[in-house]
Amino acid sequence: MSAGLNNAQLEAVNYVSGPCLVLAGAGSGKTRVITHKIGRLIEAGLEPQRIAAITFTNKAAAEMRERAKQLIGRGAKDVLICTFHALGVRIMREDGHVLGLKPQFSIMDADDVTSILKDCGGTTDAATARQWQWTISLWKNMGLNAEQAAAQAPDDNARVIARIMALYQERLTAYQSVDFDDLIGMPLKLLAEFPEVRERWQAKMGHVLVDEYQDTNATQYEVLKHLVGERARFTAVGDDDQSIYGWRGATLDNLKRLPVDFSNLKVIKLEQNYRSTSAILRAANHVIEPNPKLYPKTLFSELGEGEPVRVVDAVNEEHEADRAIARIQSIRSGHSLESKHREFKDFAVLYRANHMARPFEQALRRANIPYKVSGGQSFFDKAEIKDLCAWFRLWINNDDDPAFLRAITSPKRGIGHQTLGQLGAFATQYKLSLFESLFAGSLPSAVNARAITGLHEFGRYINDLEYRARQTLGKEAALAFLLAWLKEIGYESHLYDGEDNEKVATARWTNVLEFCDWMAGRCGGEIEDATGAETSETKNLLEVAQTISLISTLSEREKDQNVVTLSTLHASKGLEWPHVMLVGVNEGLLPFKLGDDNTSEGASQEGILLRLQEERRLMYVGITRAQRSLAVSWTRRRKKGRETVAALPSRFIAEMRLDENTVKEDPREKLKALRAEFAQRAATAAAEAKP
Repeated sequence: MSAGLNNAQLEAVNYVSGPCLVLAGAGSGKTRVITHKIGRLIEAGLEPQRIAAITFTNKAAAEMRERAKQLIGRGAKDVLICTFHALGVRIMREDGHVLGLKPQFSIMDADDVTSILKDCGGTTDAATARQWQWTISLWKNMGLNAEQAAAQAPDDNARVIARIMALYQERLTAYQSVDFDDLIGMPLKLLAEFPEVRERWQAKMGHVLVDEYQDTNATQYEVLKHLVGERARFTAVGDDDQSIYGWRGATLDNLKRLPVDFSNLKVIKLEQNYRSTSAILRAANHVIEPNPKLYPKTLFSELGEGEPVRVVDAVNEEHEADRAIARIQSIRSGHSLESKHREFKDFAVLYRANHMARPFEQALRRANIPYKVSGGQSFFDKAEIKDLCAWFRLWINNDDDPAFLRAITSPKRGIGHQTLGQLGAFATQYKLSLFESLFAGSLPSAVNARAITGLHEFGRYINDLEYRARQTLGKEAALAFLLAWLKEIGYESHLYDGEDNEKVATARWTNVLEFCDWMAGRCGGEIEDATGAETSETKNLLEVAQTISLISTLSEREKDQNVVTLSTLHASKGLEWPHVMLVGVNEGLLPFKLGDDNTSEGASQEGILLRLQEERRLMYVGITRAQRSLAVSWTRRRKKGRETVAALPSRFIAEMRLDENTVKEDPREKLKALRAEFAQRAATAAAEAKP
């Protein structure tokens, strides 16, 4: 079980008697440690169903499940491996009734939240509503309700948002719905305020492992504390040097609190990196050095010195993109590195912000190089998929008003806005959900007779679909049901009628069919469940529909694409490539603009320092994605609106302290070498062709 682990990894795996913090440097084998520790706990006699491994993304959870299955075998299927949010859903489905929440509650997506907030705040401006959404989310992650937020609001604007938050929470309660932040906040309320719930969950959790611990926020830390209780059987695995989510509530205070809250905490450092060469790691260690350290560590590698890190300067963004593509072509032609890592999927271009991708996309297209933009639009954000999910949500929870409004109008059913407005006014007056209002005896006083016939028909159809979906078991039955339902509502025609471009409509309909296949696969137990539940058994369609809100992407779509990756630094975390190009490494981009010109006093010095430290960690994350080669590029001029302005290299380039190890690329020399190589090949080919 422990073959191939180094001494520090072994120590982390074998320590099972108390609280443990594993400081896992980039590429130091943390997933390996977690999966081996699960095996060790089972070996030590802990039942698999009493082990929980919690991580941050569905993709990471799926990878961990797969690795655990390979290592442990059948026992792995009973281990709860899921995200924090999926665990929250599980706790709320079982115990949410204590807070007045029915097990079939709905989970609102970001678009639903925006439209509810627009309504609560009396605005039509989506940008304003999203600003409120951001603030409310931050408050929830800090564990504040509307009342507490109002009490500590620093200004009138914050007090207004706190009032809107109170109205928003009332709406969510009425819709029997929650937002993503509630999936952490409500379980915390259940565990903190209801001893019987807390005791039951503590009894279930024999050992809790938390991956990416540095990304936890204050609320998630409290959930962990209440889950492990005084026995404190847990393993937190993280790296303070990779904490890059401060803007969404993650706090390094959680690392500081562990030794205070758990005095017998054992701290183990993993410093051997199995990913990168010494040249790359040296640059990473130098960059992160100026940041204050909770637990100092220095990564080292036994993979050899490797290629020196290259610094590339370009005239502007287009020139930078051209040079990146020239680098890809040069490595693929075999000019600089051994032939093993030359496929398109071995290359990544990483940048600070989404808008920086465009010149690289254009250059890759010109060169006919296939690519994907990571962190782009999620499959589930596509309008056609959101339409279908609204229907599912309504089957599960009839009180979900946003889902009701989307389903009844997608496709249109001859029920107009005027009728829906009258229905909404009636529902508000009698404090009913829109669906409940359909069958209220006094509805004819508010809505005309012809419209009522259409509304009743819709209500009966939803009830019928819910009943049929509950009876639909397994893959083939689910696919047949879904395709028949789409035909019944005329969804394909709806897509083609709504698009001027037939090609776009065809692509949207293809997405719908792919989604149906994927749903059916889940009913057949072929695909992992987002909540970490065992999936080899068949499920009914209604059960599968309940897990949809937790799944952010169709990870099955990502397999084995031989393409260059374009990605933001944030989206690249946890990934690695043989060849990485960090681009746009300019002051004002990375680090991102630190001062705030719009405030009279500017940002506080302490605030600026903390942001600089996080930006430095972001650079460190970027450097440590590279396995074999790393190039860092900056431009002498950058576009700013319609102007082009002079630009400076990032301070982080100097902080890498590359000095004599740096190879400053001279494109003329590279071109000369490439021409010589091609001439040599041509001469060889000509010689071989001679009789």
